Amino acid sequence: MASKNIIVKFSDGRKCPQLGLGTWKSKPGEVSQAVKDAIDIGYRHIDCAFVYGNEKEVGDAITEKIKEGVVKREDLFITSKLWNTFHRPDLVRGALMKSLQNLNLEYLDLYLIHWPQAYKEDGELFPADENGKIQFSDVDYVDTWKALEPLQAEGLVKSLGVSNFNSRQLDRVLEIASIKPVVNQVECHPYLIQRKLKEFCSSRGVMLAAYSPLGSPDRPWAKPDEPRLLDDARLKAIADRLGRTVAQVLIRYQLERGNIVVPKSVTRSRIESNFSVLDFQLSKEDLELIDSFDCNGRFVPMTASLGHKHHPFENDEF
Repeated sequence: MASKNIIVKFSDGRKCPQLGLGTWKSKPGEVSQAVKDAIDIGYRHIDCAFVYGNEKEVGDAITEKIKEGVVKREDLFITSKLWNTFHRPDLVRGALMKSLQNLNLEYLDLYLIHWPQAYKEDGELFPADENGKIQFSDVDYVDTWKALEPLQAEGLVKSLGVSNFNSRQLDRVLEIASIKPVVNQVECHPYLIQRKLKEFCSSRGVMLAAYSPLGSPDRPWAKPDEPRLLDDARLKAIADRLGRTVAQVLIRYQLERGNIVVPKSVTRSRIESNFSVLDFQLSKEDLELIDSFDCNGRFVPMTASLGHKHHPFENDEF
C-alpha cells in the first residue's frame, strides 16, 4: 500500500484526494481490473465520464471492492461528466441518472460539464452529417449549469464543476451560479502549463484539475513526429537525478502546483508507480525549469467542434 494521498479542500468545504486515476481511453475489458488494482494500491479518487463508454465496468469494480470490504462508498471520490449531447436543460437529470446507474452509485462526489459546446440532441454521442461534420446545438452552457444546481440539492451530486472551460466561459457561469463550480478540469502538462487560467481560477476559488498530465501519448490522433513528453530529455535528466520515472516527475509537478491530477493507466505496475509520488519533492529550480517548457502545446484541441460558438480554444487567449 502506497503512502496516503494528499487531500485538498474545495471552496464548498468538501474534500478531494489530489491524485486520482483517469479512465479516458481505458478499454472495456481492461478498465475494471485497473480500477480494482488502483483501489487496492490506495487510490480513492476515480475520474470517469459518460462518453468514455466504460462507466459500467468502473462501477462493477467499485461495487466489488465495497463488497469485499476494501473500501466504503464514503471513502471514495467519484467524478463523472455530462456529455455534449445532454446540455439541454430537460436532458441533464436523465444523463446524470444514467451515469449513476452505470456506476451503481447513489451519488457522485463531483459532476462536471465535460465541454462548454453542445451537440445536437437525441441521437449519437458524436452526431455527424453525411460529410462527417459534427452537428451542433445552440444550448448555452449557462442554462445547462442552472439545470445542474437542483441535482445537488437532491443529493445526487456533492459538488459541481466544469471541464475545458476558458476564463470567459467560467466567468459567465460564476455570474449566474447559485452554486459555484469548484473545479475546472483542463489539459495541463509542461507543454501547456495553463499559468494564466490557473491564476484566474485560483482568484475565484476554483481548483484546477489536470488531465493528460503525461501528454496523453495514447491519444488516437497522435502523429509520429509530435513531441512526446515522456521522451523529453530535459525531464529524463530530472527523473534520473531523483531516481524516478518521467511519469512520476510529471505527476509530482502537478501536485506541487496545487492541481488535482488524474493520470490514466491500465497497467498495475504503472498505476502503482504513478501513486508512489508522495515521498519526494521537486526543487524550486526543477519547477522553474519545467515551467519554462510551456509552448501552448495542446494535445487535445477538440478539432471536431471547431466553428462552434462555444468552442473554448478558438477565440480566447486562455
